Amino acid sequence: MRKIVLFIAIITLTFITACNSAQENKEKDKKANEAGDAQETIVYESETGPIEVPANPERVVVLSSFIAGSVMASDVNIVGIDSWSNDNPRYEPYLQDAKEVSEESLEQILELNPDLIIATPDSKNLDKLKEIAPTVTYTYGKVDYLTQYLEVGKLLNKEKQAKAWIADFKKRAQEAGEKIKAKIGENTTISVIELFDKQLYVYGDNWGRGTEILYQEMGLKMPEKVKEDALKDGYFALSPEVVPEYAGDYMVFSKNSEQDNSFQETETYKNIPAVKNGRVFEVDGKAFYFNDPITLDFQLEFFTEKFLGE
Repeated sequence: MRKIVLFIAIITLTFITACNSAQENKEKDKKANEAGDAQETIVYESETGPIEVPANPERVVVLSSFIAGSVMASDVNIVGIDSWSNDNPRYEPYLQDAKEVSEESLEQILELNPDLIIATPDSKNLDKLKEIAPTVTYTYGKVDYLTQYLEVGKLLNKEKQAKAWIADFKKRAQEAGEKIKAKIGENTTISVIELFDKQLYVYGDNWGRGTEILYQEMGLKMPEKVKEDALKDGYFALSPEVVPEYAGDYMVFSKNSEQDNSFQETETYKNIPAVKNGRVFEVDGKAFYFNDPITLDFQLEFFTEKFLGE
């Protein structure tokens, strides 16, 4: 009888111990899960002041086309993207799983469950976007193009990576520039002209389209008329008949194959010396618009090949 009672007592004690252990493990798992759900954050000094953002964002919505490439270059997952960026062929490999959204498609953005949103100060619904996720805005041209990438690197906790790329890029671009000047001459001029939505533009040294590389890093010359009219604002609208006045010894001609490019069939265009001498480099405007690391690497490769055959 005593043996039976003792056996029952042992079984009961074992059962209670097992239950207590299971409960303790459940509590530990719950705490671990709660800790995992609590995302680590950093404080980023944005244009509008300090803002708490994820230390390692995993679901980013980018509503600013001039920032998108910098986010991609930072190896951060983009779940929502603006239409201009989504139309850029250079960005396609980075946007396989991203949905096209705008600042007005709040429900779509909410469904994407972002942990960070990047926009511009004039984006609509900023207050509502901030309710969905921490929202950081950038103003185009507030800082120079390389500092802009560095700022994005700081936001995404990839500052070291950004600094390394910037140093390497400047070195590569400047070395290529020296070779190009040695080949075409120190005083040879280059202009960057674009036909966009039936309007012609010439660009200064800080409005994408490869201008930062050609003029800032390579130190190549722009025509005097371009300096006078486009350098301050970054671009200048042209009527077709005055294009020859802004054309350099070489021309980078940016265009969109889906738009009307009949200007190139006119006598005005055909009689430009750079055209007659075969010194026009045509580029896909959609791929050449911006000045982020992905686009800059592509532009540098393009110029090196066209000028040097490398």
